Amino acid sequence: MTKDDAVPVAVAPAKRPPINKYAFGCALLASMNSVLLGYDISVMSGAQIFMKEDLKITDTQIEILAGVINIYSLFGSLAAGMTSDWLGRRYTMVLAAAIFFTGALLMGLAPNYAFLMAGRFVAGIGVGYALMIAPVYTAEVAPTSARGFLTSFPEVFNNSGILLGYVSNFAFARLPVHLSWRAMFLVGAVPPIFLGIAVLAMPESPRWLVMRGRIEDARRVLLKTSDSPDEAEDRLLDIKKAVGIPEDASDGEDVVAIVRANKASQGEGVWKELLLNPTRPVRRMLVAGLGLMFIQQATGVDCVVMYSPRVFERAGIKSKTNSLGASMAVGVCKTFFIPIATLLLDRVGRRPLLLASGGGMAIFLFTLATSLLMMDRRPEGEAKALGAISIAAMLSFVASFASGLGPVAWVYTSEIYPVRLRAQAAAIGTGLNRLMSGATTMSFLSLSSAITIAGSFYLYASIAAAGWVFMYFFLPETKGKSLEDTVKLFGKDTDDDDDVDTSRHERKRSTELSAQH
Repeated sequence: MTKDDAVPVAVAPAKRPPINKYAFGCALLASMNSVLLGYDISVMSGAQIFMKEDLKITDTQIEILAGVINIYSLFGSLAAGMTSDWLGRRYTMVLAAAIFFTGALLMGLAPNYAFLMAGRFVAGIGVGYALMIAPVYTAEVAPTSARGFLTSFPEVFNNSGILLGYVSNFAFARLPVHLSWRAMFLVGAVPPIFLGIAVLAMPESPRWLVMRGRIEDARRVLLKTSDSPDEAEDRLLDIKKAVGIPEDASDGEDVVAIVRANKASQGEGVWKELLLNPTRPVRRMLVAGLGLMFIQQATGVDCVVMYSPRVFERAGIKSKTNSLGASMAVGVCKTFFIPIATLLLDRVGRRPLLLASGGGMAIFLFTLATSLLMMDRRPEGEAKALGAISIAAMLSFVASFASGLGPVAWVYTSEIYPVRLRAQAAAIGTGLNRLMSGATTMSFLSLSSAITIAGSFYLYASIAAAGWVFMYFFLPETKGKSLEDTVKLFGKDTDDDDDVDTSRHERKRSTELSAQH
């Protein structure tokens, strides 16, 4: 044995590959629908003040109008799952932009409350479509090395839209009452025109292409969106295996094989497999995914976004203009802290961000509730100080949400399901998310009247604390896993083919050894 044979050669750790520019561009375009989503939700925060005065509507009607968009979006998210499997991910995004455009026009031109409700319904369908499709498409296009970073883009743009909604509130607040709120809604009709056209320049999802037997088209997309040709072939092999195509089938035979594959890969029987007769791994995925979506909204974040002027008023800011200006701080805070999660997702992982975020949210909600409760029991001088603490706690809560649970929940739930179930499972999760958002926003004013605003935030703090426990025990780490490997974290499916995995990893190992020599 030679000296060289006896001493192992130190191998330098692999460098993180640079961001794939083509995948980055696709994620960017796909996520821009989320700007409209955030805008439609937050613009109501200021518009309701002028709408109430102009149309002479009650607080109860405002509460319903503000929150019902989330209930309506439930139908959009469920429809988006079927549409994305039928038309494809790309054309579903075009449809979402068209729906947003129609909803903005209806709301901006509404002559009465009933017409406003109709516009809110259409906008809600668009919200459901955008919430479901953008993370799914981005996760399916992104390379493994940057999937967390790119899949967090929808939440980044969502929060940018929220900020723009607040800016619109502030910008149009000085117009006559009957024009101000209409201008706020009509501005939202402009971006969908450009977004709908821009999305057509994107490629279709490679997983959808494989599910339709278009193997060569999928290979071309994967070669453009992967870090290397070897990774592209590995991803293609994983997708083919997931939808039931034999590994050794030639491209000509693939089109025939896809038709004979499991009916679930064509969207048939998926609901039965998800809800009526799920396997143990699928059941665990649903518990993790649906639980995370429930926690994200049950902690009341949309109430803070939607009713921030009222919370600021309760904290001592009485002027309408000052209240709307302070509300912009909520949008700035969310937009500023989102990049923290975006940059750390593929470095520290999903679990650390979720746990840090959930813990911070519970603490700051408790602080907010306590300071609001104490304001009524202290003299004016101390009440001002407590008001400042309330505002700081509310902004800190928003920052905690934006730097973790906000974006990471969408990333996590877009990557844990197998390809045959992903669109519909994501649609169910999005539907639950919107249902909870609607339930909290439509009940916030009534709940605050019944148990006070402080009591409402104590309730949300308790949910956040329970959510932290759930995330700690039920959510495995998915960082660095391919979409097909991620599902194995929840247990091994009976359909898994160890031989395919072995051959893939042997090929990858062979490539790494060749590179070292």
